[in-house]
Order: sequence, then C-alpha cells, then structure tokens
Amino acid sequence: MISSSTNIMSHSQTDRLLLWSLGFFALVAGGLLLLVISFLFGEAWPALHHLGLTRFFSDPDWYPTEGSYRLTAMVGGTMLATVGSVLLAAPLGILSALFCHFYAPPLLSRWYHRMIELLAGVPSVVFGFWGLVVLIPIIGRWHPPGPSLLAGILILTLMILPTIMLVAHASIALVPVAYIQNATALGFRRWSLIRYVILPTTKFGLLTGILLGTARALGETMAVLMVCGNVVQLPSHLFDPIRTLTANIALEMAYALGNHRSALFVSGILLMGLVILLVCMADGLRHRKIYADTK
Repeated sequence: MISSSTNIMSHSQTDRLLLWSLGFFALVAGGLLLLVISFLFGEAWPALHHLGLTRFFSDPDWYPTEGSYRLTAMVGGTMLATVGSVLLAAPLGILSALFCHFYAPPLLSRWYHRMIELLAGVPSVVFGFWGLVVLIPIIGRWHPPGPSLLAGILILTLMILPTIMLVAHASIALVPVAYIQNATALGFRRWSLIRYVILPTTKFGLLTGILLGTARALGETMAVLMVCGNVVQLPSHLFDPIRTLTANIALEMAYALGNHRSALFVSGILLMGLVILLVCMADGLRHRKIYADTK
C-alpha cells in the first residue's frame, strides 16, 4: 500500500516537472518571437518616424541615396513570384499526392515519396545555382535576358512543391478507411472516389499545405536573388527582371545607413506581416476543421 502511494506521488511529481518544463520552453519560444518583432519595429522606427508609412508607397521610386524609398515595385515582384509559384506548385503537389495514393504501384509510390522528401531537403542556394547555370540560359535563348520573373516562379515552384505534396500526402493518409470502403461498396470508381470523398474530406489539410508553401515562397531569399535579375521595377510580362523584398534586404543591408537601413527593416516588417497573416489563415482553417468534425 505504501509502495503504491509512493509510486503515485512520484508520477505526480514527474508530471508536474514535465508540465513546468514544457511551459518554460513554450514561454521561451513565444518570448523569442516577441523579441524579433520588437527588434524589427525598433530598427524600423527611425524611418517610420521621419519618413512616415505613406512615403514607402508614394515616393517616385526606390533611390535611397536620393531620399526616395518606394517599395511598391518590390512588393509587387514578391507577390507576383509567390502567386505564380503557388498556382503551379499547388496542383502539381496535390496531383502527385493523389498519384502516390491511388494510382502508383507500391514500389513506385515509395520511391517517389522518398524523392520528394529528398527534394524538400535541398538547400535553397543549390536551387539558385541550378537556376543560374541551367534555367536562365534556356530562358535567355527563348527570350533575353534570362533572369526574370519567370525564372523566379519556376525556381520557387520547385522549392515549395515538396511542402505542398507532403502535407497533401499526410492529409490523404488520414482519411478514415471506412470512407473509402463505403464508397467502394457503393460502386464509386477511382476518380469518383477522389472527387466526392477524398478531396472534400481533405480540403482543410490541402489548403494548409498551400498556405505553408506560400509562406516559404514569400520568405525565400538566395534562390530568387540569383535568378530574378534584381531590377527594381513592376514587370510588364514574365520575362522582365524583378527584385523581391527579401533580395533587396540581402543586397543592400551590408552598406545601408540611417534611413536607408531603417527602410530595409520596414521591408522586413511587411514580410513578417504577410507571413503572420498566412499563419492566422492556416490556424483559422484548422479550427474550422475541428469545428466541422465535432458537428
């Protein structure tokens, strides 16, 4: 009896210690995020105070040495490259996951899945180097100069495809077997099963994967810096060079001073705001899924 009581007390102390440890690490993680946000706003405050937020969208262009700090072209380039890559990668990733689950032989499905996992681990600079050596010369022969919005879209597509595919694959794997068995018993063919059972059941997971891929595309730096041409302009077509917000920060932070340096931190705040918006959307989708499952 004494031994049983001692074991219960020991387990209670262990659980309490684990609870405090997890709470501490969660507090550290949240504190680090707040520190990063505080640092960004602290460094950006001189530009926001002396220039005002409207200057970043109303100035003639981005000429920091002449006191012009317009970010519109870089925001537009970032959004165009991100949206273009998501429009390509989302259907490719979802269709790849469906192929692995419902069409590919087991051996091919396993190898294909391993290849996608390997692609997810390739460093971004390797993608950029491949694009610089292989992709840009191909585009340049088709439509000079080569470094362009199109090159950025294609590189970002390769980079976010594994994220979307792996999340879609995991979402499809979580579909209850009973759903598939019932649909098969009702005479559903393979495509009918996918269209009327799998896709509606996994829609929140698929959207979450797309949002995570979008967040990665927004934050990518090295690859787009190497293949997009880094010209500050709003592109008129796919073959125009562009500069993204991340590439602008990487290129100019080393020598920026004063308001110029603070303006680069304003770019960082814009990027973080976009990523936080995407995270909130993904969290909202997750809560909607939980609510739908409990109804």
